[in-house]
Amino acid sequence: MNVRKFIAATARDALRKVRETLGPDAIILSNRGIPGGVEIMAVAARDMEMIVPPRDSLQPSGRVDAAAMVAPEPRSADDRTVPRSAGAAPRRHERSPPADVPPLTAPARPPAGSSPADEASSTAAGAAVVPAAVMEEIRSLRRIVERQLAGFAWGEVARSEPVKTEILRQMLDAGFSPRFARELLAELPRELDAAPALAWVRGRAERGMLTIDGETDIVDQGGIYALVGPTGVGKTTTAAKLAARCVLRHGARKLALVTTDGYRIGAHEQLRIYGRILGVPVHLARDAKDLRATLHDLRHTHMVLIDTMGMSQRDRMVGEQVAMFRDSDVRTLLLLAATGRGDTLDDVVRVYSDLGLAGCVLTKVDEAASLASSLDVLIRHELRLYYVSNGQRVPEDLHLPNRPYLLHRAFKDLPETSPHRLAGVEPSLMMAGGSEGMLSAGGQRG
Repeated sequence: MNVRKFIAATARDALRKVRETLGPDAIILSNRGIPGGVEIMAVAARDMEMIVPPRDSLQPSGRVDAAAMVAPEPRSADDRTVPRSAGAAPRRHERSPPADVPPLTAPARPPAGSSPADEASSTAAGAAVVPAAVMEEIRSLRRIVERQLAGFAWGEVARSEPVKTEILRQMLDAGFSPRFARELLAELPRELDAAPALAWVRGRAERGMLTIDGETDIVDQGGIYALVGPTGVGKTTTAAKLAARCVLRHGARKLALVTTDGYRIGAHEQLRIYGRILGVPVHLARDAKDLRATLHDLRHTHMVLIDTMGMSQRDRMVGEQVAMFRDSDVRTLLLLAATGRGDTLDDVVRVYSDLGLAGCVLTKVDEAASLASSLDVLIRHELRLYYVSNGQRVPEDLHLPNRPYLLHRAFKDLPETSPHRLAGVEPSLMMAGGSEGMLSAGGQRG
């Protein structure tokens, strides 16, 4: 077996040498860091057959053709193959496959003069005999190699761009998603020191954050607004805060409250209590027809607030709620809890986006250790932030968004003793799922 050794200053340079010498189908056998660079052991794809020990049950010659081990490029979603690349490393097979696994055979060469369609059919038939277990092992090995290369890339970026690496670590510690962090740091000027670089990143995030201000406060503009969101996010309390804010400015006669929560026992009673305190009428709409009739009667009211039933974003009744507001002039505000995980908030936004959201309200800000995940979701989905809620007091704990303050809390670094702080190569392992984006970001120079 003709195994070649390649040594270079970086993993990227070493992989380039592998491709230039052995071709794009070369197989990586091992890679490790050495003083001053990286060492990669590789073999050409045509020599792959020598890695597998001969078996009588295979080809008559006692060898396995490399074509049977390395699958061709996939052509459809049904192909159970993976693309060949220099990053895929097979293992030695030290034990025989089960008796029910078909032998590995190379695809038969089509006869001379056959059409391209016949050749494609023959190749697909050959690929179909590769056992699924073998292909899954190759995929697993490829993922391992990609993680190792991501570690090399992280070390290279840490050496060449230490400021960028440190800010990336801070963002991951705070709770920002790897994708958002990569996009935010893509154009970071290399000449900036740590403090100016962090200010540059925070400023760019602030420019991407959409909010309202005192001149566009919906309490002054009026309209019909429905508060929607999952259970426990604080819709009824937020409706009461907005109602009190409107009554203080325009009087009780300018406001009406509507609830669509007729499922939970006594659910609408909480809103009725707030209504009696504020001197505001509260109406119950059980379905879309009731809602249209109620809104028609309230068409001359300055502001109408609709409190909806809380439900999981995966509940089938979310679709019914969407249909209830679809054919009306209702503008919907999605309530998101600042304490939620980023992937959960993404799921909520995706489900409720069918409502044509006007914006959102961020609740439980006082309970969240960090605002990075929630602000990350708002910026990526381009959701306009209308209010932030940081307590249970009505109406004191409802405020217009202060972007510098919110982003200051989002970018706040974790203390050294925090168990959630990333250290060593842990940031590279976290970014390994998006290793391609990490490598490309690390390759941006000047």
